Amino acid sequence: MKLEQDKEKQVVQGKRPRVKLTAAEKSELFAEGVVTVIIMLLLNMSVIILYHLAVLQDKSLVNGIYFLKKTMTIGPGYHIWSWERIGIILMGIADVIVLYWRLIRRYHQMQLRHIISELHYIANGHFDHRISFSVNNDMQKVIDSINSLVDSTVGAINEEKAIEQSKDELITNVSHDIRTPLTSIIGYLGLLKNGAVTSQEDMLKYINIAYDKAEQMKSLANDLFEYTTLKSTKTKLNVTPINIKGMMEQVAAGFELEAEKKGIAFSVKARPDDLIVNADVEKLVRVYNNLISNALKYAAGASRINLVANLINHEQVELRVENNGEPIPKDKLKKIFDRFYRVESSRNTKTGGTGLGLSIVQGGVELHGGTIRCESNKDWTSFIILLPRDPQANNFALRPVV
Repeated sequence: MKLEQDKEKQVVQGKRPRVKLTAAEKSELFAEGVVTVIIMLLLNMSVIILYHLAVLQDKSLVNGIYFLKKTMTIGPGYHIWSWERIGIILMGIADVIVLYWRLIRRYHQMQLRHIISELHYIANGHFDHRISFSVNNDMQKVIDSINSLVDSTVGAINEEKAIEQSKDELITNVSHDIRTPLTSIIGYLGLLKNGAVTSQEDMLKYINIAYDKAEQMKSLANDLFEYTTLKSTKTKLNVTPINIKGMMEQVAAGFELEAEKKGIAFSVKARPDDLIVNADVEKLVRVYNNLISNALKYAAGASRINLVANLINHEQVELRVENNGEPIPKDKLKKIFDRFYRVESSRNTKTGGTGLGLSIVQGGVELHGGTIRCESNKDWTSFIILLPRDPQANNFALRPVV
């Protein structure tokens, strides 16, 4: 276990260990060297014997060699060294080259066996394992490709598991959110059907409760439909130029009565005042409706909601929906856009939310090619949207606001 951790540490630091040969492989490599040396010695002896036989049988060859040795000089009077010794040196160099070639070839074969062994180990389901050793030839590219392939395969498997888990959670949450109001509707209608309620006042009360629960189910169905529509790749935007300040004022006007009951005032600002944004007005209005509705329901103690639009540059605009209510805990911010996620489940029981509002907001923003994030402190909770001024521009790439 410790050895495996050390290997992983070396890989992380960019220092991959060499292939560690087993005792059997070292013996095999040694035997290869011994056999090669014996073969080369026998070959050298054969060459020397053939050379001597040729010289002994041909006197003219002996005289020719002797003549060359006497006549060929190196420098001032130095004769050529013994031809036999030169031949032995050349054969020795050739022997070393052949020995090195055979040993390195055998070593590469052993490396290949280790790679194949690692592949079999990974293929048996150990997808958290990687080939951690390094080699000094083209096989290193193969190792890197294998590790990259395993990484991508593991990523695809994890993504598939996440999708399956997400589907299961969706079915579970939808079933729960539908079953709760449906149980109430069946219960109250059952009382009315069986004649258990005789008072006109009680009958009207139960009918109103059943009606409210039915409206809650309808709201859930509508939110589910819109959520799946926004997530669909076939959904198209109907982009038109929008005066963003005018749109924000109209949206705020629709919530003024509810906001007054809770003592909340709206503030609408755009910089510049006549800022124009190209967007799908229906989907952008839904984004604002959900964010404002979320603030009115859950921003306890809020007295102000700010709707702000800023021109960042010629390509981007920043939209803010802020409230000065109770801050959202930091550990909840990362999950706040997850579908069916609520910061407090007790609040949902009181307000009747579906838990899809902010997921729909995120889907609408991403459909425009934008991003959304939430920041919350003791003073303000801000939903910050970054949108392209023209979401249909092919070469547009969002850049973070500095």
